[in-house]
Amino acid sequence: MPRLSNAHSAIRKLATVLLTLVSAFLVAIGFNLLLIPHQLLSGGISGISMMIGYIFGGNISWLYFVLNVPVLIWGWMILGKRFVLLSMLSVVGTTIALQFIPVKQLADDIVLASVFGGLTVGFGSGLALRYGGSTGGFDIIASILSRKRDLPIGMIIFVLNGAVIAALALFTRDPDIALYSLISIFTAGKVVDLIHVRHIKITAFIVTKESDRILAKMLEHRRGITIIRTRGAYTTNEQDMLMTVTTRYELAELRKTVLSLDPKAFVNIVETVGVIGQFYKPLP
Repeated sequence: MPRLSNAHSAIRKLATVLLTLVSAFLVAIGFNLLLIPHQLLSGGISGISMMIGYIFGGNISWLYFVLNVPVLIWGWMILGKRFVLLSMLSVVGTTIALQFIPVKQLADDIVLASVFGGLTVGFGSGLALRYGGSTGGFDIIASILSRKRDLPIGMIIFVLNGAVIAALALFTRDPDIALYSLISIFTAGKVVDLIHVRHIKITAFIVTKESDRILAKMLEHRRGITIIRTRGAYTTNEQDMLMTVTTRYELAELRKTVLSLDPKAFVNIVETVGVIGQFYKPLP
């Protein structure tokens, strides 16, 4: 069993690394094939890098790497080693991919480029965040703010990027480019929130005859659980109901745990508007 567990852990780590590299490749595709040919911004540190490259010249990929270094150091101090190591892998992967993927106009229509550029970059960023890392830059800043304030990461990124868009409009004196860039950034933020769902809370009510076994397994995940004694109106049988608040990200694991221990359990899952009090938030 220990060997099997170690093998499973190694496979999960390898999958995480591969998916992080895939996310970096997607971000680079969005940059070089959709956004940069039209001189659009992606927002965040990458957007600042693009703006400097457009206005003053310079290699955008290396600017992206250099500007990410101080943010990665800040993330190391606040968010932990695993998150920042995966973010570093993503930043390095994106920098390398930007060197090899040619800057080529994939879409002639600037609206299509902004929308699909946002979709591609957002999917890459969301994928990195979902598997415990980020694409660096504002993703790290947003992760820190989300952990402290429990806000949607995509929306935080969108707000932070507003300053970058304003700076672009100021320097270029071209509001059209700024507005097209805003479409791209808004699209990317929405896609990130669809994929990265750690901030969305759900409450699960589990009626089961195997409460002790399910309880023991659920407590491994450091979530508070309330046991409520219930009685069925039709059968008049008494059973325990377990109530817990968790995240949508952890829902699949909760469902798997309950059904494996009690296939006949009745589970009611509702989305939680807010939580007042202590709620454990693991590191990203």
